[in-house]
Amino acid sequence: MSSPEKVRVAAVGDLHCTKTSGGTLRSFFSEISDAADVLLLCGDLTDYGLPEEAHVLVEELSGAKMPIIAVLGNHDVESGQQDEVQRILTSGGVKILDGDACEVHGIGIAGTKGFAGGYGRGALGPWGESVIKAFVNEAIQEALKLETALAKLRTPYRIAMLHYSPIEATVRGEPVEIFPFLGTSRLEDPLIHYPVQAVFHGHAHRGTPEGATVNGIPVYNVARPLLQRTYPDRPPFRLIEIEKEERVAV
Repeated sequence: MSSPEKVRVAAVGDLHCTKTSGGTLRSFFSEISDAADVLLLCGDLTDYGLPEEAHVLVEELSGAKMPIIAVLGNHDVESGQQDEVQRILTSGGVKILDGDACEVHGIGIAGTKGFAGGYGRGALGPWGESVIKAFVNEAIQEALKLETALAKLRTPYRIAMLHYSPIEATVRGEPVEIFPFLGTSRLEDPLIHYPVQAVFHGHAHRGTPEGATVNGIPVYNVARPLLQRTYPDRPPFRLIEIEKEERVAV
């Protein structure tokens, strides 16, 4: 259980739950429940964004007796049924964040899916064809969602969760040609203005487990396939402890 001084936060993404995943995840979530006080699910909860997959995931999550917070990923919107997927997960006790925030055990959690677009000088700019401008605008809107969510938090202890990565460091290991499709540094900007204790994301299955923003915030890539491959001797979730004597600069 959590104590007044310490909260154990588990995070994992890219579960890719399918219609046939029943019985394959319940013991995994039970392990998490024994180890942590809150579970963060960082997108790609389902494989094709189907309601049937969401129902299976809700059943599997019954082994996790703790608050569960999630953001959606690109797979969760694949079939255009993300509203129904979200409704099913919410009815199963999962709190979905989409540009908003919540508080659990005194920890403020801000989340959104995020989007692609590239990093630093390589980030795609809103110039030329209208479809390019629309693509860039989607990244900007997701960054604004994150900023809005972070601005709502009034707790001294804060976490940000995404599906796409806000930094290049945690997508390294993927083919360099697809870096622009794995996230964007536009998502890093809100984290500079509203610092947090940690950032979690998924999406980059062959990326790097850890990195940091330009202002030194730890960023954890918790894509389940990456954790399985990198740490084969332990369950594939990331566990951190928030020491409540820490303070976030404001």
